[in-house]
Amino acid sequence: MRFQAPESLSEQIAQHLGQQIITGTMRPGERIQELKVAGDLDVSRGSVREALLILERRHLIQIFPRKGAVVSALTPDLVNNLYDIYIQLLLMLADKFMEQRGNSDLEPLLQAVRDLRRRITAADASIEEVIEGGMGIMRKCYPIVNNPYLEETLENFRPAISRTYYLVLERSREETLVTDEFFARIGDRVGADDRQGVTAAIRDFGEHQRRVALDALEKDESLSLETAN
Repeated sequence: MRFQAPESLSEQIAQHLGQQIITGTMRPGERIQELKVAGDLDVSRGSVREALLILERRHLIQIFPRKGAVVSALTPDLVNNLYDIYIQLLLMLADKFMEQRGNSDLEPLLQAVRDLRRRITAADASIEEVIEGGMGIMRKCYPIVNNPYLEETLENFRPAISRTYYLVLERSREETLVTDEFFARIGDRVGADDRQGVTAAIRDFGEHQRRVALDALEKDESLSLETAN
């Protein structure tokens, strides 16, 4: 496999490795060897090193002095901390969108929600499509909210939340239906200009995901494998 521009080489490597971590191909506690990655992808060790720094910033790996990079664990405390922050960030984004949106901003978002619901309820919809579709709805709010700090923070947390989201969806097809119900509720409340309803929908969905993720950790202790520092 060979990676080239337009995206930076380090970003492409980070996305490649990040997807393996999100889907569980690379397990918690697994070491990431710079030399092996560089050889497998036919890239320089410097580019791999930069990619690992990107993954560390996105909360998917930890880098220890003299020990190198290790896939981060998914402990109950870390999952709780992640959802504590991410739910609040989404609430801030949604509240600012509802406050600042114009009439012309509404229909493109609602159409995107309708398109997403059709896709995620299809029999051949993949987990990756469900996750990426949901994140796409979030990104449609960025230009209206116009807060680069909030956008950057959400984007840095996106891979970590995608990882727990994948864990949730992998456990049961019914969780895809829960996601569909969430977006149906969001579309309804946004269309009704109901800020409190939007807030309640996001909070309920986030707390549901937290509970399912924690339940999955309880059933698979290998996910909570702590790395030695």
